[in-house]
Amino acid sequence: MPRSHQSASRRFAEPIHATTILGVRRDGVVAMAGDGQVTIGDVVMKHGARKIRPLADGAVIAGFAGAVADALTLFAKFETQLRAGDGNLRRAAVELAKEWRTDRYLRRLEAQLIVGDGESILVLSGEGDVIEPDDGVAAIGSGAPYATAAAKALLAHTDLPAREIAERAMEIAADLCIFTNNRFTIEEVGGIEQGDDV
Repeated sequence: MPRSHQSASRRFAEPIHATTILGVRRDGVVAMAGDGQVTIGDVVMKHGARKIRPLADGAVIAGFAGAVADALTLFAKFETQLRAGDGNLRRAAVELAKEWRTDRYLRRLEAQLIVGDGESILVLSGEGDVIEPDDGVAAIGSGAPYATAAAKALLAHTDLPAREIAERAMEIAADLCIFTNNRFTIEEVGGIEQGDDV
């Protein structure tokens, strides 16, 4: 195969990592926002993807960065762990992380997850990580540093609710990260349970 064809094949076989997913906790509410852009290599393939999903009948929300099929597999596994653990978010996250790290098939899945239930936000990875941020802000994906910085500043210096902080921080991330657009999906869990596209 010519080199140019090999490069193109590798580029389009790459897992989809470029995105921004942000979780913000304030006053018993967790808001999670994700952009809609799907990028493979240098090509934008989709503008309105939904990367935030309610799980466990809306008691938990989850977002992903990575390959879509892999993330959906992990969401299904996580829901199974939630049911087995009577809805305990931390227990389900730890059990998923253990399975993800040790299972031969799951180890190959390329994704990161953020999950939240109104009281906690957790970041999960295939390395076995289960991380709960100290300040109620977590982000994954290429725009994560921008979204995190903006959300922390808004938490510290405004009285905005979690949803508005998530939306405004994502707007800043979309302005700075070329792999993040401004077609957001936002879901909430906790004091108010609702979700819609912006």
